[in-house]
Amino acid sequence: MMDFAWPWAFALVPLAWIVRRFLSAAPQTRAGALRVPFFDSVASMRGGSLPATLGRRALLAAMTLGWVSLVVAVARPVWVGEPVALPAEGRDLMLAVDLSGSMAREDFTLGGRTADRLTVVKEVAEDFIGRREGDRVGLVLFGTRAYLQAPLTFDRPTVQTLLDEAQIGLAGEETAIGDAIGIATKRLRDRPAESRVLVLLTDGASNAGALDPIEAARIAAAEGIRVYTIGVGADQIAMRTAFGNRLVNPSADLDERALSEIADLTGGAYFRAKNIEGLANVYREIDRLEPAVAEPVYVRPVKDLFHWPLGVALALSLGLGFAEVRPWGALGSSGREAATAVSEVA
Repeated sequence: MMDFAWPWAFALVPLAWIVRRFLSAAPQTRAGALRVPFFDSVASMRGGSLPATLGRRALLAAMTLGWVSLVVAVARPVWVGEPVALPAEGRDLMLAVDLSGSMAREDFTLGGRTADRLTVVKEVAEDFIGRREGDRVGLVLFGTRAYLQAPLTFDRPTVQTLLDEAQIGLAGEETAIGDAIGIATKRLRDRPAESRVLVLLTDGASNAGALDPIEAARIAAAEGIRVYTIGVGADQIAMRTAFGNRLVNPSADLDERALSEIADLTGGAYFRAKNIEGLANVYREIDRLEPAVAEPVYVRPVKDLFHWPLGVALALSLGLGFAEVRPWGALGSSGREAATAVSEVA
């Protein structure tokens, strides 16, 4: 659809006629306005009269068209396209993922095969990140130390890639839950109050770091950050020993009490994931509690077209100037009158 950004510019269309009608012509002097040393040579090339088709009326019509084209260019014609949906800005969501040595325990099943905890977490968390359209997503990885792997960004595929490249033990063999919460809080506290969310996933108890997890949770709560904690790991697996198969609890060191308290202090929730289906359900529940913005913002792409009428005006101006210096381009009496009228208007 064609539109004009500055339609008021069309009020300039009669300006040339008004100037010609009510203002007197500029005085002409023998010396002229511009001294051209080679003017006599150019003038000697002019002979005969302008063809009838480029008489006074044609000249005035061409100059009128040039003026109107300039006005149209000033009005800034644009082509407005069909509405395009853009995702609205949603929540600011940080993921904190445990890379401690215990995440290497193979007590999960993926695709019919035994898999370690981190592999399953990557599989499910990457799908969760992919669903958070419109959200800014960041990534904190922690072990003995915690560090920011990806700041808050709309580039969710990059966050998925960085999570996929994470390796067990990369940040140390122990678990610094408090430091992970502290780093995420530092990144989230300057974001809008209603959109600050941290999803923390671990399989153990905090045994490293400078910040106590409960104290870190209180700081996060003071900043208005909701923390959802996830405890991963099977509750029992069969292990073969010298005395036969024996059922053991591979998640005995999981501090569920602390994770529940962290969630309660911040207005979040604690979830227990004992298998891949349970972990997928946890992330779906977080999707329900913290839904991504569903209603997109619609915009109409705009393409400027002013260069077309501007080009027409330039082409007419160059054409008239070229016709003036052609050997056959000497203006006859009618042509001189038209040129005089145009120059007076200009």
